Parts: sequence; structure tokens; C-alpha cells
Amino acid sequence: MASWLIIIADTEPGESILEQIIALYLPLTVAAFCIGLSKGGLPGVGMIAVPLLALTMSPIKAAILVLPIFILSDLVAVYLYRSSFDKSNLMILIPAGLIGVTIGWLTASIVSDSMVALLIGLLGVGFCLNAWFSKASNTVAKQPSVKAGLFWGTLSGFTSFVAHAGAPPYQIYTLPQKMPRMVFAGTTTLLFATINFAKIIPYSLIEPFTSDMLKTSIVYLPAALLGTVIGKYGIQKLSDQWFYRLVQLALFIICLRLIVQSGLQLWG
Repeated sequence: MASWLIIIADTEPGESILEQIIALYLPLTVAAFCIGLSKGGLPGVGMIAVPLLALTMSPIKAAILVLPIFILSDLVAVYLYRSSFDKSNLMILIPAGLIGVTIGWLTASIVSDSMVALLIGLLGVGFCLNAWFSKASNTVAKQPSVKAGLFWGTLSGFTSFVAHAGAPPYQIYTLPQKMPRMVFAGTTTLLFATINFAKIIPYSLIEPFTSDMLKTSIVYLPAALLGTVIGKYGIQKLSDQWFYRLVQLALFIICLRLIVQSGLQLWG
């Protein structure tokens, strides 16, 4: 077993090969596959990656380890969705997202990522409950708004940087627009590809990438690429109605996890 694969995880001395595989290889494979599914268009799945890897390594190391996988998967996903996106939304959300990343970088040493995650979790759960039980949830689709887009886009870039939770603010803004599922997936892909590229320099300054981390990321790239292709194939088979039900369900579950996890960190 290559030493550079072992040292990434916080494994105990004397662990057997099987124990090391369970501790590192299996979580990394699942994490990479989930990242690919997310980039292929299945909503929210990629947010599983960091919490899963945080079971065997520090969250910071986990976030940095998967960033190359995110970026390489982004390249494939951008190609797959190169003609399916909403330009008017991206013109608002990309600048806002980059502002959010910059704010996250500048405030990384003073902002509590647990408090941010709790806030986003509460907002996301509230949005889903309103969408499911409010009579207004069946109204006509909303149009892109510069004011709302700048707010939620900045928040999305910020929370993506500090809490790895950029999807809930983005979905709170975009779901009421009821875009066609392929356009929604493509817009999501292009936005977060840009945000992920913008995180390279700040992340490398906070915790420099090592050759071991990069090698490990490359090893698990095939699982991510497979997930990307399967993800796009999957949403092509879903109706718009079921696609948005899946988005809202994923958002609700993710936000519940954020609430529980951040609550334990703050008051546990």
C-alpha cells in the first residue's frame, strides 16, 4: 500500500490493511462518487463528501483533499452542460459568489463556521417547509432578481468557503424560478465550478496542498467521473416535478444535518 495514501487519514499504528481500507479507501471512493453525482446534476449529494471524510481525518484536511476532485469533476460537468444554463442568473450569481468567497477568505479567522452552518440550516429547512405547506408555493415561477441574486449568491459563495454549504442559499434563490431541470443543473454546475476555482488560492494559503493530497485526489478521480456521467443520465430520466421534489428533499436533509452538526459543535 502506498505510504502517501495511508498518511492522509488519521489511522492508528498497527491497523491491518483491511482496517486501513475501510478507514480511508471506502470513504474516499464514496465521497468522490457523490461529488461526481452532484456535478452530474443530482442535487446536494456532493455535500456528503466532507462530513464523510471528516470521520477519518480533520475537516480542513478533508475539504482540501476533495477540492481537486471537485475541480476536475467540474471540468467534465461544464462540458456536459455547456449549452444548458440560465445566462441571466449566472450574470448575477457568479460575481456575487466571488464576493462571497472573498468575504469568507478575509473573515476565515474570526467567523464561526458552526454558527454559519446553523443559520444556513435553519434558512433551508424554513424554505422547504414553506414550499411544501404554503398555498403560495404553487404560484407562477419567479424571475431572476438582481437584488435577491446578489444577496443569496454572496451568501452561497461565503458559506461554500467557510462551511462547505453553498447549495442551500443558492437553492433558496433559484428553486422558486422553476427552471427546466437541465437548465437548473447546468446553472448550478457553472456557478459552483467558478466558486471552486476561486477557492484554490485561499485554500492553499490557509493549508497548502501537498503532493500526497494531490496524488490521492487523482487516484479517486475515476469514481468522480463515473458519478458525473451517471448523475446527468439520471436527471434526464426524471420529470421536472420529480426533479424538484428530489432537490427539495436533499436540501431539507442536508439542512437538518447542518443544524444537528453545528448545534453539537456549539453546545454539545
